[in-house]
Amino acid sequence: MNKKPLIVGAIVLLAAVASAAWYFNRKPADSDSLVLYGNVDVRQVSLAFNGSERIGRLEVQEGDHVKAGQVLGMLDTRTLELRAAQAQAQIGVQQQALQRLKTGSRPEEVAQARAGVSAAQADAELARQQLDRLQGIRQTTAGRAVSQQDLDSAQARRKVAEAQLENARKAQQLVVTGPRKEDIAQAQAQLEVARAELALLNHQLAQAELKAPIDAVVRARLMEPGDMASPQRPVFTLAITDPKWVRAYVTEVDLGRIKPGMAATLTTDSHPSQPLAGKVGYISSVAEFTPKTVQTEELRSSLVYEIRVLADDKEDRLRLGMPVTVRLSLDGAKLAAAGGAR
Repeated sequence: MNKKPLIVGAIVLLAAVASAAWYFNRKPADSDSLVLYGNVDVRQVSLAFNGSERIGRLEVQEGDHVKAGQVLGMLDTRTLELRAAQAQAQIGVQQQALQRLKTGSRPEEVAQARAGVSAAQADAELARQQLDRLQGIRQTTAGRAVSQQDLDSAQARRKVAEAQLENARKAQQLVVTGPRKEDIAQAQAQLEVARAELALLNHQLAQAELKAPIDAVVRARLMEPGDMASPQRPVFTLAITDPKWVRAYVTEVDLGRIKPGMAATLTTDSHPSQPLAGKVGYISSVAEFTPKTVQTEELRSSLVYEIRVLADDKEDRLRLGMPVTVRLSLDGAKLAAAGGAR
């Protein structure tokens, strides 16, 4: 008996059954939902100290939840603290110097200057009297009792005494007038320089603390106490868990069926019976080739559009890179389209 026709008939029957099953189980084009497959995408922050110094301590470990402003680590600040104390002492010195200039001369200094003028006046008067005496003797003796050299010496002593008197008077005037405005301005500027130096050191001391910029989870701890920190070497990597979103891709055919704000349901393999609520938050306006890491070889060359579905994950079940099934409800899009047509 020839079994070949029976085999051919069986193959045809199986093909028909498969075709019927595909036809009745296929998703119609006007389905009320759209199923996409994506992965959890979380933004990250790399934190590094602004200064270059040894790390003194680190306060958190990998997996810890941190709050915005929380101190995560501290540099060794002993050198900065000593320099700040030195700058503070320098400010005190400059303040006293400025105050001395602004106060001017003390009464004792003025009295001392006046006494110097009086002494110079006495010396000048004595030199004048000695010169007058020698000149009188020379005239009465026809130049025999006093030599020309003695007379020249007396005249020189008188000129020196008069110059010293003028110098003492100018010194007294400076003491009474007080310091120049330029000297006071210079002392004020030096005081501001010292204050700026202290402010810079205090800023560096504040920068020695590494603080969390936002609520996040410590994903990686890359350095340890004793390591040499620098602005180019991250110490922690933080994962920003709010908001969380799922990155998925849609084809051009389905692009017109979704809108920002559209409701979505997210399920994972670890919690298939506990879906999470979400909504479409971003739709890319630029097409791109399907990422090879998330699609089959047949779809690698297809052009798709990226979308981000924001997840309401209060229980913190989603993890970075976790595969997620996204079901978008198209009811809202249909109602909006119907309203626009009317």
